[in-house]
Amino acid sequence: MTLPPDQPDLAAPDQASPNQAPSHQAPPNQIMSALWNTRAGETWVAQQALLDRLFLAFEAPLASAARDAGARNVLDIGCGAGATTLAVARAIGPDGQCTGLDISVPLVDAARRRAAAEGLRTAQFIAGDAQGHAFAPDSFDAVVSRFGVMFFDQPDLAFANLRRAVRDGAGLTCIVWRSPAENPFMTAGERAAAPLLSQLVPADPEAPGQFAFADPDRVRDILAGGWRDVEIQPLDIPCTLSESDLQTYIMNMGRVGVLLPDLDDRTRATVAEALTCAFAPFMSDGVAHFTLACWVITARAR
Repeated sequence: MTLPPDQPDLAAPDQASPNQAPSHQAPPNQIMSALWNTRAGETWVAQQALLDRLFLAFEAPLASAARDAGARNVLDIGCGAGATTLAVARAIGPDGQCTGLDISVPLVDAARRRAAAEGLRTAQFIAGDAQGHAFAPDSFDAVVSRFGVMFFDQPDLAFANLRRAVRDGAGLTCIVWRSPAENPFMTAGERAAAPLLSQLVPADPEAPGQFAFADPDRVRDILAGGWRDVEIQPLDIPCTLSESDLQTYIMNMGRVGVLLPDLDDRTRATVAEALTCAFAPFMSDGVAHFTLACWVITARAR
Protein backbone atom coordinates (compact mmCIF):
# COMPACT_ATOMS: atom_id res chain seq x y z
CA MET A 1 0.00 0.00 0.00
CA THR A 2 1.29 3.47 -0.87
CA LEU A 3 1.49 5.66 2.20
CA PRO A 4 0.26 9.25 2.23
CA PRO A 5 3.03 11.88 2.32
CA ASP A 6 5.20 11.96 5.44
CA GLN A 7 4.01 8.55 6.66
CA PRO A 8 6.43 6.22 8.46
CA ASP A 9 8.52 3.69 6.57
CA LEU A 10 8.37 0.71 8.91
CA ALA A 11 11.30 -1.63 9.09
CA ALA A 12 10.62 -5.33 8.65
CA PRO A 13 10.43 -7.35 11.89
CA ASP A 14 13.79 -9.01 11.29
CA GLN A 15 15.61 -6.00 9.90
CA ALA A 16 18.59 -4.83 11.95
CA SER A 17 18.50 -1.28 13.25
CA PRO A 18 21.10 0.68 15.22
CA ASN A 19 18.28 1.84 17.50
CA GLN A 20 16.78 -1.59 18.00
CA ALA A 21 16.61 -3.11 21.48
CA PRO A 22 19.37 -5.62 22.21
CA SER A 23 18.64 -9.15 21.02
CA HIS A 24 17.85 -11.86 23.56
CA GLN A 25 18.79 -15.50 23.88
CA ALA A 26 15.22 -16.47 22.96
CA PRO A 27 12.54 -14.51 21.12
CA PRO A 28 10.49 -12.42 23.54
CA ASN A 29 6.89 -13.13 24.41
CA GLN A 30 7.00 -16.74 23.22
CA ILE A 31 4.13 -17.77 25.50
CA MET A 32 1.93 -14.88 24.40
CA SER A 33 2.80 -15.49 20.76
CA ALA A 34 1.86 -19.15 21.01
CA LEU A 35 -1.39 -18.32 22.77
CA TRP A 36 -2.55 -15.53 20.47
CA ASN A 37 -1.59 -17.28 17.24
CA THR A 38 -3.67 -20.34 18.08
CA ARG A 39 -6.88 -20.72 20.06
CA ALA A 40 -7.04 -17.31 21.76
CA GLY A 41 -6.49 -15.37 18.55
CA GLU A 42 -8.94 -17.52 16.62
CA THR A 43 -11.55 -17.08 19.36
CA TRP A 44 -11.18 -13.28 19.32
CA VAL A 45 -11.64 -13.30 15.53
CA ALA A 46 -14.77 -15.44 15.87
CA GLN A 47 -16.15 -13.14 18.59
CA GLN A 48 -15.08 -9.88 16.95
CA ALA A 49 -18.60 -8.42 16.76
CA LEU A 50 -19.36 -9.18 20.41
CA LEU A 51 -16.05 -7.73 21.60
CA ASP A 52 -16.49 -4.63 19.46
CA ARG A 53 -19.81 -3.98 21.18
CA LEU A 54 -18.35 -4.65 24.61
CA PHE A 55 -15.35 -2.35 24.18
CA LEU A 56 -16.91 0.31 21.93
CA ALA A 57 -16.73 3.03 24.59
CA PHE A 58 -12.93 2.78 24.72
CA GLU A 59 -12.47 3.81 21.10
CA ALA A 60 -13.45 7.48 21.52
CA PRO A 61 -10.87 8.42 24.21
CA LEU A 62 -8.02 7.01 22.13
CA ALA A 63 -9.22 8.48 18.85
CA SER A 64 -9.73 11.86 20.52
CA ALA A 65 -6.25 11.78 22.07
CA ALA A 66 -4.65 11.30 18.67
CA ARG A 67 -6.85 13.84 16.89
CA ASP A 68 -6.59 16.53 19.57
CA ALA A 69 -2.79 16.22 19.59
CA GLY A 70 -2.69 16.82 15.84
CA ALA A 71 -1.00 13.46 15.32
CA ARG A 72 -0.43 12.29 11.75
CA ASN A 73 1.40 9.02 12.27
CA VAL A 74 -0.11 6.92 15.05
CA LEU A 75 0.92 3.49 16.31
CA ASP A 76 -1.75 1.27 17.88
CA ILE A 77 -0.22 -1.43 20.10
CA GLY A 78 -2.10 -4.70 20.47
CA CYS A 79 -4.59 -3.66 17.81
CA GLY A 80 -6.42 -6.98 17.79
CA ALA A 81 -9.04 -7.15 15.03
CA GLY A 82 -8.51 -3.47 14.26
CA ALA A 83 -11.45 -1.61 15.81
CA THR A 84 -9.28 0.97 17.59
CA THR A 85 -6.90 1.42 14.65
CA LEU A 86 -9.82 2.08 12.33
CA ALA A 87 -11.39 4.53 14.80
CA VAL A 88 -8.12 6.46 15.12
CA ALA A 89 -7.58 6.47 11.34
CA ARG A 90 -11.04 7.95 10.83
CA ALA A 91 -10.45 10.56 13.55
CA ILE A 92 -7.13 11.87 12.25
CA GLY A 93 -8.41 12.11 8.69
CA PRO A 94 -7.13 11.37 5.20
CA ASP A 95 -3.76 13.07 5.68
CA GLY A 96 -2.80 10.76 8.56
CA GLN A 97 -1.98 7.11 9.03
CA CYS A 98 -2.70 4.74 11.89
CA THR A 99 -0.62 1.57 12.04
CA GLY A 100 -1.99 -1.29 14.09
CA LEU A 101 0.45 -3.89 15.38
CA ASP A 102 -0.45 -7.17 17.04
CA ILE A 103 1.38 -10.38 17.86
CA SER A 104 -1.57 -12.44 16.55
CA VAL A 105 -1.55 -13.22 12.83
CA PRO A 106 -5.25 -14.29 12.84
CA LEU A 107 -6.27 -10.99 14.40
CA VAL A 108 -4.12 -8.90 12.05
CA ASP A 109 -5.55 -10.76 9.06
CA ALA A 110 -9.05 -9.95 10.34
CA ALA A 111 -8.09 -6.29 10.80
CA ARG A 112 -6.78 -6.06 7.25
CA ARG A 113 -10.01 -7.52 5.91
CA ARG A 114 -12.02 -4.93 7.85
CA ALA A 115 -9.94 -2.02 6.58
CA ALA A 116 -10.24 -3.29 3.00
CA ALA A 117 -14.00 -3.75 3.33
CA GLU A 118 -14.31 -0.17 4.58
CA GLY A 119 -11.92 1.15 1.95
CA LEU A 120 -9.90 2.85 4.69
CA ARG A 121 -6.43 3.16 3.20
CA THR A 122 -5.14 5.25 6.10
CA ALA A 123 -5.13 2.18 8.36
CA GLN A 124 -2.40 -0.41 7.95
CA PHE A 125 -1.50 -3.44 10.02
CA ILE A 126 1.63 -5.37 11.01
CA ALA A 127 1.81 -8.83 12.53
CA GLY A 128 4.65 -8.49 15.01
CA ASP A 129 5.74 -8.00 18.60
CA ALA A 130 6.09 -4.39 19.71
CA GLN A 131 8.62 -5.49 22.32
CA GLY A 132 11.24 -6.29 19.70
CA HIS A 133 9.92 -5.06 16.36
CA ALA A 134 12.53 -3.07 14.41
CA PHE A 135 10.57 0.11 13.89
CA ALA A 136 12.22 2.81 11.83
CA PRO A 137 13.40 5.39 14.40
CA ASP A 138 11.30 8.51 15.00
CA SER A 139 8.46 7.13 12.88
CA PHE A 140 5.41 8.10 14.96
CA ASP A 141 4.09 11.14 16.76
CA ALA A 142 1.59 9.26 18.94
CA VAL A 143 1.10 5.78 20.44
CA VAL A 144 -2.26 4.44 21.57
CA SER A 145 -3.33 1.10 22.99
CA ARG A 146 -6.54 -0.49 24.21
CA PHE A 147 -5.72 -3.45 26.46
CA GLY A 148 -2.56 -4.23 24.49
CA VAL A 149 0.47 -3.24 26.57
CA MET A 150 -0.04 -5.57 29.53
CA PHE A 151 1.21 -8.66 27.69
CA PHE A 152 4.94 -7.89 27.39
CA ASP A 153 7.19 -10.29 29.26
CA GLN A 154 9.83 -7.53 29.45
CA PRO A 155 7.83 -4.28 29.61
CA ASP A 156 10.89 -2.11 30.32
CA LEU A 157 12.44 -3.20 27.02
CA ALA A 158 9.10 -2.89 25.24
CA PHE A 159 8.59 0.74 26.21
CA ALA A 160 12.22 1.53 25.47
CA ASN A 161 11.66 0.10 21.99
CA LEU A 162 8.50 2.16 21.57
CA ARG A 163 10.40 5.26 22.69
CA ARG A 164 12.90 4.70 19.88
CA ALA A 165 10.01 4.42 17.43
CA VAL A 166 8.51 7.83 18.26
CA ARG A 167 9.59 11.42 17.88
CA ASP A 168 10.54 13.61 20.82
CA GLY A 169 7.41 14.80 22.58
CA ALA A 170 5.19 12.11 21.07
CA GLY A 171 2.12 11.30 23.12
CA LEU A 172 1.35 7.94 24.69
CA THR A 173 -2.24 7.03 25.62
CA CYS A 174 -2.98 3.53 26.89
CA ILE A 175 -6.07 2.01 28.46
CA VAL A 176 -5.36 -0.90 30.80
CA TRP A 177 -7.29 -2.82 33.43
CA ARG A 178 -7.27 -1.85 37.07
CA SER A 179 -7.09 -4.59 39.72
CA PRO A 180 -8.98 -7.89 39.69
CA ALA A 181 -10.78 -6.79 42.86
CA GLU A 182 -12.14 -3.74 41.02
CA ASN A 183 -13.31 -5.91 38.11
CA PRO A 184 -15.53 -8.60 39.64
CA PHE A 185 -17.27 -9.28 36.34
CA MET A 186 -13.99 -9.92 34.53
CA THR A 187 -12.80 -12.30 37.25
CA ALA A 188 -16.05 -14.12 38.08
CA GLY A 189 -15.37 -16.95 35.65
CA GLU A 190 -11.93 -17.76 36.99
CA ARG A 191 -13.08 -17.59 40.59
CA ALA A 192 -15.92 -20.01 39.87
CA ALA A 193 -13.87 -22.44 37.79
CA ALA A 194 -10.67 -22.48 39.87
CA PRO A 195 -11.91 -25.09 42.42
CA LEU A 196 -12.86 -27.37 39.51
CA LEU A 197 -9.78 -27.00 37.30
CA SER A 198 -6.33 -27.79 38.66
CA GLN A 199 -4.86 -26.22 35.50
CA LEU A 200 -6.20 -22.81 36.53
CA VAL A 201 -3.37 -21.80 38.86
CA PRO A 202 -3.38 -18.26 40.30
CA ALA A 203 -1.76 -15.76 37.98
CA ASP A 204 1.35 -13.82 38.99
CA PRO A 205 0.11 -10.21 39.21
CA GLU A 206 3.20 -8.95 37.37
CA ALA A 207 3.26 -11.68 34.72
CA PRO A 208 2.07 -10.82 31.21
CA GLY A 209 -1.69 -10.80 31.30
CA GLN A 210 -4.88 -8.85 31.77
CA PHE A 211 -4.04 -7.19 35.11
CA ALA A 212 -0.28 -6.77 34.76
CA PHE A 213 -0.57 -2.95 34.75
CA ALA A 214 -3.01 -2.70 37.66
CA ASP A 215 -0.38 -1.17 39.98
CA PRO A 216 0.19 2.51 39.04
CA ASP A 217 3.56 2.63 40.80
CA ARG A 218 4.81 -0.27 38.71
CA VAL A 219 3.60 1.47 35.56
CA ARG A 220 5.46 4.65 36.51
CA ASP A 221 8.65 2.65 37.08
CA ILE A 222 8.32 1.00 33.66
CA LEU A 223 7.87 4.35 31.92
CA ALA A 224 10.52 6.23 33.88
CA GLY A 225 13.35 5.64 31.41
CA GLY A 226 12.02 7.30 28.28
CA TRP A 227 8.70 8.93 29.11
CA ARG A 228 7.77 12.06 31.05
CA ASP A 229 4.60 13.73 32.35
CA VAL A 230 3.13 10.37 33.26
CA GLU A 231 -0.48 10.58 34.43
CA ILE A 232 -2.67 7.63 35.43
CA GLN A 233 -6.37 8.34 35.79
CA PRO A 234 -9.29 5.98 36.53
CA LEU A 235 -11.86 5.25 33.85
CA ASP A 236 -15.06 3.38 34.70
CA ILE A 237 -17.25 2.22 31.84
CA PRO A 238 -20.75 0.86 32.56
CA CYS A 239 -21.55 -2.03 30.22
CA THR A 240 -24.31 -4.46 29.37
CA LEU A 241 -24.46 -7.82 27.62
CA SER A 242 -27.53 -9.69 26.52
CA GLU A 243 -28.03 -13.11 28.06
CA SER A 244 -27.06 -14.86 24.83
CA ASP A 245 -23.93 -12.71 24.43
CA LEU A 246 -23.03 -13.39 28.05
CA GLN A 247 -23.21 -17.14 27.52
CA THR A 248 -21.00 -16.83 24.44
CA TYR A 249 -18.57 -14.66 26.37
CA ILE A 250 -18.20 -16.84 29.46
CA MET A 251 -17.86 -20.07 27.48
CA ASN A 252 -15.24 -18.79 25.05
CA MET A 253 -13.21 -15.93 26.49
CA GLY A 254 -10.39 -15.67 29.01
CA ARG A 255 -8.33 -18.36 30.67
CA VAL A 256 -11.37 -20.53 31.33
CA GLY A 257 -12.58 -20.31 27.73
CA VAL A 258 -9.16 -21.46 26.49
CA LEU A 259 -9.36 -24.58 28.70
CA LEU A 260 -12.98 -25.62 28.13
CA PRO A 261 -12.63 -27.28 24.69
CA ASP A 262 -10.07 -29.74 26.06
CA LEU A 263 -12.19 -30.90 29.01
CA ASP A 264 -14.21 -34.09 29.05
CA ASP A 265 -17.96 -33.65 28.65
CA ARG A 266 -18.77 -34.18 32.32
CA THR A 267 -16.19 -31.68 33.59
CA ARG A 268 -17.16 -29.16 30.94
CA ALA A 269 -20.80 -29.37 32.00
CA THR A 270 -19.87 -28.94 35.66
CA VAL A 271 -17.75 -25.88 34.89
CA ALA A 272 -20.46 -24.42 32.65
CA GLU A 273 -22.99 -24.71 35.48
CA ALA A 274 -20.56 -23.02 37.90
CA LEU A 275 -20.00 -20.20 35.41
CA THR A 276 -23.71 -19.61 34.96
CA CYS A 277 -24.17 -19.38 38.73
CA ALA A 278 -21.17 -17.04 39.08
CA PHE A 279 -22.59 -14.52 36.62
CA ALA A 280 -26.16 -14.70 37.90
CA PRO A 281 -25.66 -11.73 40.29
CA PHE A 282 -24.94 -9.49 37.31
CA MET A 283 -28.21 -10.39 35.56
CA SER A 284 -31.36 -8.29 35.60
CA ASP A 285 -34.30 -8.81 33.22
CA GLY A 286 -32.22 -10.92 30.87
CA VAL A 287 -29.32 -8.45 30.66
CA ALA A 288 -25.94 -8.50 32.43
CA HIS A 289 -24.96 -5.14 33.97
CA PHE A 290 -21.40 -4.46 35.10
CA THR A 291 -18.62 -1.89 35.16
CA LEU A 292 -15.22 -2.16 33.51
CA ALA A 293 -12.63 -0.52 35.80
CA CYS A 294 -9.57 0.74 33.94
CA TRP A 295 -6.68 3.18 34.00
CA VAL A 296 -5.96 5.72 31.30
CA ILE A 297 -2.19 6.13 31.13
CA THR A 298 -0.82 9.21 29.37
CA ALA A 299 2.78 10.30 28.91
CA ARG A 300 5.13 12.08 26.50
CA ALA A 301 8.38 10.89 25.00
CA ARG A 302 11.41 12.57 26.62
